[in-house]
Amino acid sequence: MFAGLDNLDALFVVWAFFFQIAHVVHFALRKRFFESYTLKIGWIMYALSIPSAAISIVLLLGGKTWSFWLGGFLFLIFAAYGYRIDYVKQIQWRNPMRRSIMFPYVFLYLSTVMFYWWPLAILSRPLWMAFAVLFVIGTILNVTSH
Repeated sequence: MFAGLDNLDALFVVWAFFFQIAHVVHFALRKRFFESYTLKIGWIMYALSIPSAAISIVLLLGGKTWSFWLGGFLFLIFAAYGYRIDYVKQIQWRNPMRRSIMFPYVFLYLSTVMFYWWPLAILSRPLWMAFAVLFVIGTILNVTSH
């Protein structure tokens, strides 16, 4: 399925696409089903950071360069921050916008996404481009779902 990729590269590719597709689905559901989905089980998106960090440990111990394993650790930091703001403290920061929360939140989220996207260019330009399409779709859905 992944010609020319070793097992760790394939693991990275599968998880990167799972990560992005999960976010696209999440953003698509968020606005329409806010009460029944987002408030009740939206935390699952943050929980995905746990297997993400585990995969990053596997990639790190397997000798992959930092660009392949950094995304999972960034996701863990982003998820801890987001979960604390959204579920523990229940701070309404999106509307009205609280920049002191928004800037670190968006920075951590985009950093995570970039370290799942950019390393794909090292492995395969078509995979990188496919992820780019998913990123654009996810970004449009994310921005319009607030």
